[in-house]
Amino acid sequence: LMFLDGRLTATLAHFYPGNAVRVQATEKLDFAEWRHIGVTYDGSSTAAGLKIYVDGAPLALQVLRDHLYRDIDYLPEWLDRENTQVADGADRVLALTLGGRVLDTGLSGAGIDELRAWDRELSPVELKMISGQPVTEQDDAWFDWYAREVDSPAREALAALHAAREAENLFNVKLREVMVMADSPQAARETPMLMRGDFRNPAEKVTPGTPEALLAFPEDAPRNRLGLAQWLTHPENPLTARVQVNRLWTNFFGRGLVPTPEDFGIQGRPPTHPALLDWLAVRFVRSGWNMKALCREIALSATFGRSSLPADAAQLADDPQNIHLARGPRLRLTGEMLRDSALAASSLLVPKAGGPSVKPYQPAGLWEDSGTQHEYVQDKGDALYRRSLYTFWRRTCAPPVMNVFDAPTREFCLVKRASTMTPLQPLALLNDTAFLEAARVIAEQLVTDFPAPVQDMQRAEKAFRLLTSRAPSAVQLKSLVALAMETRVEAKADPAAVQKLLASTGEKPRNAALPPEEVAAAFLLVRTVMNCEPCLVAY
Repeated sequence: LMFLDGRLTATLAHFYPGNAVRVQATEKLDFAEWRHIGVTYDGSSTAAGLKIYVDGAPLALQVLRDHLYRDIDYLPEWLDRENTQVADGADRVLALTLGGRVLDTGLSGAGIDELRAWDRELSPVELKMISGQPVTEQDDAWFDWYAREVDSPAREALAALHAAREAENLFNVKLREVMVMADSPQAARETPMLMRGDFRNPAEKVTPGTPEALLAFPEDAPRNRLGLAQWLTHPENPLTARVQVNRLWTNFFGRGLVPTPEDFGIQGRPPTHPALLDWLAVRFVRSGWNMKALCREIALSATFGRSSLPADAAQLADDPQNIHLARGPRLRLTGEMLRDSALAASSLLVPKAGGPSVKPYQPAGLWEDSGTQHEYVQDKGDALYRRSLYTFWRRTCAPPVMNVFDAPTREFCLVKRASTMTPLQPLALLNDTAFLEAARVIAEQLVTDFPAPVQDMQRAEKAFRLLTSRAPSAVQLKSLVALAMETRVEAKADPAAVQKLLASTGEKPRNAALPPEEVAAAFLLVRTVMNCEPCLVAY
């Protein structure tokens, strides 16, 4: 209960202004003499259920906010739904509290004589009686009190209403909320142009609009964010579809039809194939903005299916950046793609969609040493093998494997991600727990599918196909078989080292029935394939 601009104001808020009700008296209150102030609330979560009385008479009110849908009391996630707080180690009853907010001015020029609180909504005649005003004995005036205190059917109906509201409240309390921006219900503020940016020198007022050179704003669209969204996705808008098509093309080919996806303006570079960009953009819009159909169109094209190797040295010299698309793409996979493909090849990947973020393997102490003021608690079970899309990501401390493979921090928006080849990347693939675990699981599958007598050639061929989606060359196959044979000899000579190696490869239980030296030989074979160029680069 507050005074705002001299007017009594009552508020019930989960948080203000997004989830609250607030009503305000239309007239200012005179402090020349003592006044009795009463506030009642019917529990309906609506502004209509909130009333203010002065000296027993209801005030005329205006509604400032009317959007309360969650509890204003203490919530279960605070561990004090039962009105008990134990955060500081000592039980403490939470009761009605008088106080003020930090930036409030306080109740200056007035005083409070006494305060009374009831656990029910008082009727108008009761407010009048409490304030010391004469009351009538007519039945109509006492009807609300009679229904609440005496009439059995009314009392039962009120109890059922209270129970339904409490059940709804408990249901809402357990829902996870995400903040979403919304337009203010008040009229938009007037915004003038500022001459040379000087706020003391305003010029003509401006209104919401869009560049007419691209597309005139639809006359039937509202001048708000909804109208802006309608303008952006209008079939005649020349920009939105082209930008999205170019971004997807960049994902497939490593280079966009417009080489500067971060800048489609006059400072960006023009498209290398404008007719192709236009055709794909129109097809994208006419398909109903179907992303899967667009990806399928690009992936099944003859251009994408071409070999990434140049036909001859002259072609490479004439077009080293493949601007004319005479060759297929050749680009390094992102950290997310590499991790997900390794998990998929090992059958560890959990395909579940949706749900909260997960915390997979990460070097110990990374958060603590990075000044995040948080402790990293690794998840267990299926959460370790969710797609990289669901990996928990601190804005200033990216997952280390993603960071090594050029993933930027999320402190700013970045349209175009850099792609580098550094020594840290193979070190991550050779030592990160997620990749080691995937390699060990694949190795166990290979030993199970191709048991002794040793079938190194079959194991090498299947591992190569799993991780690169193509068959190995004769030279590659020969090298992998020689590596497996050499590893097996070393593993038999040092069983303790083999056990130590296999024990440090994640939380997926090992298959103890398989010979350790065979698993170790296949394990090193798989790790080698994971680090070869065909596994890192998309052709």
